[in-house]
Amino acid sequence: MNSNGAKPAVLVTGGAGYIGSHAVLALLDAGWPVVVIDNLVTGFRWAVPEGAVFAEGDIADQSLVAGLVEEHGIRAIIHFAGSIVVPESVENPLKYYENNTVKSRSLIESAVRGGVRHFIFSSTAATYGIPDQVPIREAARTQPINPYGWSKLMTERMLADVSFAHPLNHCALRYFNVAGADPEGRSGQSTAGATHLIKVAVEAAIGKRSHVSVYGTDYNTPDGTGIRDYIHVSDLAAAHVDALEKLMQEPQTSYVMNCGYSRGFSVLEVLDAVDRVTNMKIERKLEARRAGDPDALVADNMKILETLPWRPKLNDLDTIVTHALAWERRLAERGSTRA
Repeated sequence: MNSNGAKPAVLVTGGAGYIGSHAVLALLDAGWPVVVIDNLVTGFRWAVPEGAVFAEGDIADQSLVAGLVEEHGIRAIIHFAGSIVVPESVENPLKYYENNTVKSRSLIESAVRGGVRHFIFSSTAATYGIPDQVPIREAARTQPINPYGWSKLMTERMLADVSFAHPLNHCALRYFNVAGADPEGRSGQSTAGATHLIKVAVEAAIGKRSHVSVYGTDYNTPDGTGIRDYIHVSDLAAAHVDALEKLMQEPQTSYVMNCGYSRGFSVLEVLDAVDRVTNMKIERKLEARRAGDPDALVADNMKILETLPWRPKLNDLDTIVTHALAWERRLAERGSTRA
């Protein structure tokens, strides 16, 4: 808090994107002043809610970031900006090391120079690679199997080193599979060509796709399809608000925490949930498994439950699907995700 008891401003990078826009909503709902920086390469200007200050630009533009920090008295940064498509990271690794690692380094330097004291980083379960045990604990071996995972892990390492050398504490939140949309219909996943299963499935449900591909039916799981831990985007956004308050309460301490429900669902179970919610049958096409996909990725979430007051409120698969479907129908009514 500021000396007058008011909450200080928070800079949200990538706040016009899917997860970032939900975090902005959660911050505003909790009374935090918010400044958003986004280059709108994958984000949408309309996704930034009223009440947030918006600056179009790149996080590596240090003069822009410095100006925002000074003008608005930024005390904390929540960093979502980056590239997120795993197969693309394999095909174009330099893009990922540039967007996710080099530019994060620039942003962290801007934070240190500007006297920002708290930094929350959007990390990923991809830092674990193929896990030795499931559910996965934060202390598990980190051995990513793609450039995306490495680009995020490198940023975690930078933050750990910088927090040791400078008065900046941080929290790296390792997301599992994020899905769903704001229950009030204010935001949702809007990127064209998204690869997330629930997004793809609800697109198929409203006729935007002819089918859903099921990649691999020979995994070591009960039904042979891969199991993932799906977390509602609004629950995830709430975790960022709680993490921010924790960092401010304990400025000498930094954290790495999983964000998930400790409950996994297989690809077929997810598609069955979409069938239930829509009362129709989505066509499934069985295809060969993709290289590097683990049998199961499920979070052990005990650390975040023990550290933060955060408790999942939307941890029901049908609820996640219902909200994702409602948002997809809203996009279809708009006729364009750029509207």
